[in-house]
Amino acid sequence: MRKCRMYQGAVLSLCLALSACVSVGRRFDTEAVKGIVVGKTTQSDIEKSFGEPFRTGIDSGDATWTYVDYHFGLFGGRRAVDLLVKFSADGKVKSYAFNTDQLEAGQAAKP
Repeated sequence: MRKCRMYQGAVLSLCLALSACVSVGRRFDTEAVKGIVVGKTTQSDIEKSFGEPFRTGIDSGDATWTYVDYHFGLFGGRRAVDLLVKFSADGKVKSYAFNTDQLEAGQAAKP
């Protein structure tokens, strides 16, 4: 009886471990991306809209901020959203890239 309970506990633990999810970053307002205007939106505006960046860096001498929201489950249920903002020397948005694996409303899935 004791061996049976140990076996059941081991199986339950394995099932819980296999169903675990991995998350990196945090959710951010993806609708606010539409409000980013190159040459006008400032670093302060970006921070107000999206909070502190997940990662900061330099790309060809320009400051970059990266926001990520990644969630992966072993058996499905994934979400990958990221925003990379590049700033010019005057602190305004020079360029940005927004990527997601989520379909937008009304967007058809590709075959």
